[in-house]
Amino acid sequence: MQQPPEPAEALAAALRDAEQQRAPCTPLRQRAESLGWPTTQENAYAVQRINEARRIADGDRVTGRKIGLTAASVRRQLGVDQPDYGALWSSTAFGDGAEIPLAGFIRPKVEAEVAIVLDKDLTAADATLADLFAATAYAVPALEIVDSRIADWDIRLFDTIADNASAAGYVLGADPKRLDQLSLRDAGMTLAEDGREVSQGRGGECMGHPLNAAVWLTRQLARLGTPLRAGDVVLTGALGPMVTISGPSFFEAHIEGLGRVAARFT
Repeated sequence: MQQPPEPAEALAAALRDAEQQRAPCTPLRQRAESLGWPTTQENAYAVQRINEARRIADGDRVTGRKIGLTAASVRRQLGVDQPDYGALWSSTAFGDGAEIPLAGFIRPKVEAEVAIVLDKDLTAADATLADLFAATAYAVPALEIVDSRIADWDIRLFDTIADNASAAGYVLGADPKRLDQLSLRDAGMTLAEDGREVSQGRGGECMGHPLNAAVWLTRQLARLGTPLRAGDVVLTGALGPMVTISGPSFFEAHIEGLGRVAARFT
């Protein structure tokens, strides 16, 4: 009789099946508990890394990282005291104004964020805000598409970390700005669906400043030996509430100082 796979491999396989079949799976925390496997952050990231390695082996490419749980209210809801992160992929990177088929998702949502693009590696585990300034080429507005391979978005911290921080795609604006041209903490954000405002917020709602989130990520990845590299995109976290994409629609976000970014879901 064939031995069952190790818990991390089993959970990673469940996520892959859910994504490939567009059919969500039961919460991973419940599966882990049934296997007698602790639902720790370390174990959740182990699941995430398995699927990241599998995706790279299949020919996809990591283009950067996303930061999740940057809003204090969401962290309180999940009972955690820090954000999480996941990988961004070349296969799910879109340009401003792109048409994006909804058939590629399960129950997608969208949120507006500040994205930064690096032109230098960030390898120091004690990286500072000044280090981040020196390594950043420019910032652009972004839409992040989030989706859960977990049924009904019934997630806790273990589920979302294992599920690549619920990352599903991203859209970058096409008018880059240098950081010294911006005041991101006070920048207002509005997100509209088919011309109707559906979300709003400010830069300060993302860990006090979007770049605070980026510094947190820089340190985490450097400590793990997988630092951010030149050319990487960093999605720094939502500036306001996410919005469900319920059908074909046109979303456009505006962030003060950064400009606009849009996508049409078909």
